[in-house]
Amino acid sequence: MPFNGEKQCVSEDQPSDSDSSRFSESMASLSDYECSRQSFTSDSSSKSSSPASTSPPRVVTFDEVMAAARNLSNMTLAHEIAVNENFQLKQDALPESSLAGRVRHIVHQAFWDVLESELNAEPPEYEHAIKLFEEIREILLSFLTPGGNRLRNQICEVLDTDLIRQQAEHSAVDIQGLANYVISTMGKLCAPVRDDDIRELKATSNIVEVLRQIFHVLDLMKMDMVNFTIRSLRPHLQRQLVDYERTKFQEILEETPSALNQTTEWIKESVHEELLSLSEATLTPGAENNSKPSLSPTLVLNNSYLKLLQWDYQKKELPETLMTDGARLQELTEKLNQLKMIACLALITNNMVGALTEGLPELAVRLKRISAVLLEGMNKETFNLKEVLNSIGIQICVEVNKTLMERGLPTLNAEVQANLVGQFSSIEEEDNPIWSLIDKRIQLYMKSLLCLPSPPRCMPPVPGGLAVVQQELESLGLQYANIVNLNKQVYGPFYANILRKLLFGEEATGKAEASSSTN
Repeated sequence: MPFNGEKQCVSEDQPSDSDSSRFSESMASLSDYECSRQSFTSDSSSKSSSPASTSPPRVVTFDEVMAAARNLSNMTLAHEIAVNENFQLKQDALPESSLAGRVRHIVHQAFWDVLESELNAEPPEYEHAIKLFEEIREILLSFLTPGGNRLRNQICEVLDTDLIRQQAEHSAVDIQGLANYVISTMGKLCAPVRDDDIRELKATSNIVEVLRQIFHVLDLMKMDMVNFTIRSLRPHLQRQLVDYERTKFQEILEETPSALNQTTEWIKESVHEELLSLSEATLTPGAENNSKPSLSPTLVLNNSYLKLLQWDYQKKELPETLMTDGARLQELTEKLNQLKMIACLALITNNMVGALTEGLPELAVRLKRISAVLLEGMNKETFNLKEVLNSIGIQICVEVNKTLMERGLPTLNAEVQANLVGQFSSIEEEDNPIWSLIDKRIQLYMKSLLCLPSPPRCMPPVPGGLAVVQQELESLGLQYANIVNLNKQVYGPFYANILRKLLFGEEATGKAEASSSTN
């Protein structure tokens, strides 16, 4: 079984820059910032992807629901393999303290105890052991590549169960010798990471324990093989991911017509907010304005994506088109909230004692590290943010005073320290001006990232007050932009159809009727 540092030669496709560049093609319906109405009123997407339909609701059968569930499961798995470089399968280990874990241990122990009693009997009973070697043979053969005929023939010859039975009938079977051959063969096929397990097998003298551990290591090798196959398939999935996900989602939509309801509401909310914002901006006292506000579909969609950075992932359901990236978006949002808090603390500290600590970059780094450590896990419900902010304030005062003493300067007085700790504690309050300011600037930065080509040639400038978290913010920003750009490529036609209905519904309907009457 070949892996990195292979013991057998197997070619593995590696992803190239040309492969990844295929993901950077823009959506046909959403590429331009100012899309024309004509492009959004043309009949360019399938009928089943429409969020609004005049036909009566049809009954969805159980088979159709199960088919849609299978499509969603396959699509989610393919998406995870393609976009998550660290994706791998692991053995499902039952907790030893659980009922299922105890039952499993008892049953397995009983099996091996019976095997040991049979091999120690006079004369020994080999039937169960022979069946084990037969199963081991099939597992070893499953690891071989199509060209491994020599080793295949050798395994079949040595582990020939008919021959072993004949030897057992004449008390001439060498169970230990067969086990040693199996261990040697496993050493040729396993990944380098299993070499220590193979050495432990060779050092074990009890034949029953050897057989038991052989099956344990074989299970690990099977998992290694699966993960190796996943790594081999990843470049192919990445090249086909956009078409595959779009096709699978179309199949889901055909089986479940309501599969875009949440997505429609998500975009509709942004449309209403943008219309309200545009109306307020263009409203002039005493002036008549009868023209309907015109919205850019791309602007609406980008603002919809920005809403995901403030999403309540515990209570609010994600749009259907973003379900495959839900965990990644939630983790990204939690990290972003922590960066916001660190930026707020740094801004308050700089405003209050910046003049005293100017020219001490190591102090700023130390204060940032203290804040990051204490804010770890701040998104958990059990996390007491007010108490932690108070602790950070006290610790910051200690560090600042220590630095001032080292420089021979007077330390912070009690009033300044109390003011600093108080401002830190007030950050968690609703509508806190410092938090609102930092949040608005981070939103502006993320919005500027969505306007760049994919991949971006250079990062946009970081707004003021965010320099302390610039490196982390740029990293999260790239992750966020990659998620959004891939999502646009996959679901662009569905979004275009929804936006066409929401922004230009009447005009789109009229053109569709005119087109049908002329045909």
